[in-house]
Amino acid sequence: MGAGNHDIVRSTRFGGGELGSVRARAALVALLGLPGAAYLYQGQELGLPEVDVPVEARADPMWARGGVCRDGARVPLPWTADAAMSHGFSLAEPAADPWLPIPAGWGTHAIEQQEQVPGSSLNITKTALELRRQLWKNEVFTADDGGSWRVEAGNLLICERNAHFLVAVAMGTEPVKLPAGTVLLSAAPLAEDGWLQPNNAAWVLKD
Repeated sequence: MGAGNHDIVRSTRFGGGELGSVRARAALVALLGLPGAAYLYQGQELGLPEVDVPVEARADPMWARGGVCRDGARVPLPWTADAAMSHGFSLAEPAADPWLPIPAGWGTHAIEQQEQVPGSSLNITKTALELRRQLWKNEVFTADDGGSWRVEAGNLLICERNAHFLVAVAMGTEPVKLPAGTVLLSAAPLAEDGWLQPNNAAWVLKD
């Protein structure tokens, strides 16, 4: 299962702008905590937004055939902050042009930039993947996990993966109290009282 692929608008579509970025990160954390296999579409780990590719630069054959363009999710990943080298797409001098134009400011999402920020989308993804591995190794996650769903007060969506672990997603507009347990990971910092802020997701090891 996944929240994005090359045929749909990036997961920052959940509100757009900064709100979309926050929700995309929460969706990513929630996805990686659910039962079953998970896949990440390139750039999802960086929280990349959808790009408005200029009409004259669009390469998607669906655009020519029916006016549907999927190129906004296919712009090359920004490896470095250096725009002169197409953000790491090219090592040539002068830099080769990528297959789709790279928008201004793309370097703020660069891998080399995010690696230095503890709470970045990239580092949260790395943490989640390592936690998944450890939870499988310690048999907190098992192949028999089915997942039961419920909605608690304040529109707190819960997926109880098994007797030991749950994923919580704050779907409302106010902070909500998490079920009892140890918070292993959250997409964004918790409120000072430990409650889950709106548009956030957390992994909880149950008491």
